[in-house]
Amino acid sequence: MGKRKAIEQIVKRQKRLRNTERVESKTEKSGDKEKWTNKQRVLIFASRGVSFLARHLASDLRTLMPHARADSKLDKAKGFFEINEICEMRNCNKCIFFEARKRDMYLWTSNTPHGPSAKFLIENIHTLAELKMTGNCLRGSRPILSFDPEFDNLPHYQILKELFTQMFGTPKLHPRSQPFIDHVFTFSIADDRIWFRNYQIIEEDGSLTEIGPRFVLNPIKIFRGSFGGPMLYENPKYVSPNQYRAQLKKNAGLRFKNKVESQMGHQVRKMKDTYNIDPLDEIFTTIKPEDAKGQEKLTYYRRKRSHPKDTGEKIAAAL
Repeated sequence: MGKRKAIEQIVKRQKRLRNTERVESKTEKSGDKEKWTNKQRVLIFASRGVSFLARHLASDLRTLMPHARADSKLDKAKGFFEINEICEMRNCNKCIFFEARKRDMYLWTSNTPHGPSAKFLIENIHTLAELKMTGNCLRGSRPILSFDPEFDNLPHYQILKELFTQMFGTPKLHPRSQPFIDHVFTFSIADDRIWFRNYQIIEEDGSLTEIGPRFVLNPIKIFRGSFGGPMLYENPKYVSPNQYRAQLKKNAGLRFKNKVESQMGHQVRKMKDTYNIDPLDEIFTTIKPEDAKGQEKLTYYRRKRSHPKDTGEKIAAAL
């Protein structure tokens, strides 16, 4: 119950912050000139050792989000708490960080410097260049954020909804943005994962076509602080890729072990003789030479029948 109350307090605080930003973002006219007051900035960068897919995905997100900024890669040995200092130096209050670990890719989203933050395992990455969809949207245009109704049912999804709203929503009157809305960011929940898709609005009747990028986020943990702190939520259904690969190897080893045991059992169960035979029964059994076969023929031989004339000459010679 303590974690649930803390989550509800954070959700209320995030909603209050968003409402305040909406009020501040209302156009203030000084003469005839409008001012940009909602200065949301998102820092998007990665750690050293990330794959080319993560690099291209980060580049695609920076292209789609005019309020995003880039930075050089971070050495993980320095720790994640330095990210808050980097965001402060870059004058950013939100952060999307790609972490490379072995062959896997993790995504951090954080509200710096006070939190909350969330960690995801990112799966099924497809970049803009890879998809080669027919659609296209104006660079710098503002998106419509579409969330699955499931985001309003559970507390941890409510926190993620607030984070995504403040990160992916382009502030009004941003200097790099365009006063148009021609694409939609959708966040859907299926199989306990968050599916991100980007669609272009091609007709006034609301028909859509996908333009990418696309990826899937598997929630792992939600922290109260930025890149750490008390844990508010942990996904009980999450299985780390290391455990999954280890289980696959174990299953492969069990299949080989079962195969060997099956062969050994077959050899044990195989009967050498169809019935019990006493080897002494064949001692006095004789086989006719005519019936001998194979090696048995070598045990028999016939004396050559000599001619009577030759026999008489041999007898005379002997005498």
